[in-house]
Amino acid sequence: MVERSVPGAQSVARAARLLRLVTGAGDDGVAVADLAHRADLTRPTTHRLLTALRHEGLVDQDERTGRWMPGPELYLMGTVAASRYDITGMARDIVRSLAVRTEESAFLSVRRGDETVCLLREEGSFPIRSFVLSEGVRFPLGVASAGLVMLAFLPPHDVDAYFQRHPELPEQWGGPHGETRLRTRLRETKERGYSVNPGLIVEGSYGIGAAVFARDGHPQWALSLTGAEFRFGPDRLPELGRILLAHAHQLTSRLAGR
Repeated sequence: MVERSVPGAQSVARAARLLRLVTGAGDDGVAVADLAHRADLTRPTTHRLLTALRHEGLVDQDERTGRWMPGPELYLMGTVAASRYDITGMARDIVRSLAVRTEESAFLSVRRGDETVCLLREEGSFPIRSFVLSEGVRFPLGVASAGLVMLAFLPPHDVDAYFQRHPELPEQWGGPHGETRLRTRLRETKERGYSVNPGLIVEGSYGIGAAVFARDGHPQWALSLTGAEFRFGPDRLPELGRILLAHAHQLTSRLAGR
């Protein structure tokens, strides 16, 4: 493991884990106890790392609530990195078109290591909406529809390695995310072309996802739709899938030509 061979790598990895949790917590921030639990760290260690990150401007603490949130240095770093990694400018009209065509909430997510991060959300016109996903929210690969379709189209050896790294998935996300059942959904996703999340995160909230590929053929992004269960029935799901795949292909082609 890298943490054992590179001096200081364990502290860096722990600090990076906290940064991901803080940035994925939304505008309200997150309490130190929650961070410690989710990062599998003691509370003193968590507080020490947060204090160091705050000193560097990478996180900030609300003086009234004590909750932690992203700091100003993260914004500055992000603006510099955006020119290389951010595709939201190229994708925004496609995500908006997807929401208009389907009347459902549409999203763009990106793969970051073993997680997906939501970059864009566009609301559809249908009044009943799902709020499982919003900008900055992270999920492990294989959990939400975006992460499921990305994992499905990774090379088989990468999928095998992912399961070896994350035996905790069923404990944290429920039995349907155990390796055997998840591999079945991965196979179905490849056969269908798009993923289906039948309310496995929030009951009654369905999602479907389609991969967007980088030039090397790897699934680096995904478009997805979420909404109420009755909007994703067998009479409508195939049409939603066709629309989603067409928009994902359009974005893949656009990225290949940039």
